[in-house]
Amino acid sequence: MKVILLNGSPRQKGCTYTALCEVGKALKKNGIETELFQVGTKPVSGCIGCNACIETGKCFLDDGVNPFVELAKQADGFVFGSPVHYASASGAITSFLDRAFYGKASIFAGKPGAAVVSCRRGGASAAFDQLNKYFTISSMPIVSSQYWNQIHGNTPQEVQRDEEGMQTMRTLGNNMAWLLKCIAAGKANGISFPEREQPIKTNFIRE
Repeated sequence: MKVILLNGSPRQKGCTYTALCEVGKALKKNGIETELFQVGTKPVSGCIGCNACIETGKCFLDDGVNPFVELAKQADGFVFGSPVHYASASGAITSFLDRAFYGKASIFAGKPGAAVVSCRRGGASAAFDQLNKYFTISSMPIVSSQYWNQIHGNTPQEVQRDEEGMQTMRTLGNNMAWLLKCIAAGKANGISFPEREQPIKTNFIRE
């Protein structure tokens, strides 16, 4: 079993990375493979609504989104990490996930997801809520911890001193490992993901 740890911070080994690593350690201790995917520092375009991905399965824009989607097809779970920018997830990870999920919900459906946010002081709960919405619109079980999945500090060293936050990350990793094993045990006993109905689209404008 494999979990993708997505780092939405432009800092490769900053506070968000430190939080994700703590989750990753707990997952590995439970026998779960992890892979870190860095959004990076190159510009990430927002979705332009061209619908090319609906026809081809790939975004026509050439950045990290398509490689991530290919990894996602083989992954069993996800942890999305982001710094808090103006009480929101980073602009890079927001644009990245908008394009990764658009028209591709079936790739993520039934796979557990969790969000992790890193902040200096405030705005963590708003950013956390924003990231969770990608899971709830895609039929993904959300993995929780003993507290909201947030870590506080302005440097990796300060983050490591947030003992409650670090414990929250470890609990999150343990909980995700447990859920992944439960899902695997269910599949082994013939319990499959529910068959989906044909989607119904209801607009709120009526003639």
